Amino acid sequence: MKSSAAFLDRDGVVNVAYVLNGRPYPPKDLSELKIIEGVKESLEILQQFGFIPVVITNQPDIARGNQTWFALEEIHAEIRALTGVTHFYVCPHDDADLCVCRKPSPGLIIKAAQELSLDLQSSFLVGDRWRDVEAGQSMGIKTYFVDNSYQERRPTDPYITVKSLFEAVSLEVKQSNEQE
Repeated sequence: MKSSAAFLDRDGVVNVAYVLNGRPYPPKDLSELKIIEGVKESLEILQQFGFIPVVITNQPDIARGNQTWFALEEIHAEIRALTGVTHFYVCPHDDADLCVCRKPSPGLIIKAAQELSLDLQSSFLVGDRWRDVEAGQSMGIKTYFVDNSYQERRPTDPYITVKSLFEAVSLEVKQSNEQE
């Protein structure tokens, strides 16, 4: 039997994204990592309802030479320790690489679904950028957009706007309860 997933963008959904000139940036190292309030509780609720939390994240700073794999793995180990998330799928490429894993392409979702035996029809995605939302939409997944008021392009409809992962999880759980 296939499992349901909650596909989560990392920066701006699970941990704080640092905003400069209206654009979000990831933490450079452990000293900048801060988990967003309510994330740990949200993940516990997801797991209680049978969802597997799966982080799918673009990390182009690796391709740009601004971050190392070692620093990235340290950040993921700390997120794992603080939240319990165990599945991380990373695209280390930049737009110029034209890879299939860089969101808005759905490569990370496809890879996770195959490796973890996930049912995409019963899964959902939470992201804070148009790239996240469009990756989910391209796979027919319900998408939640955490509106962090970045000064950049917004996603294309349809999606559900929320203020946080906690709000998205609350809506998803409420809907699951209503369907039972």
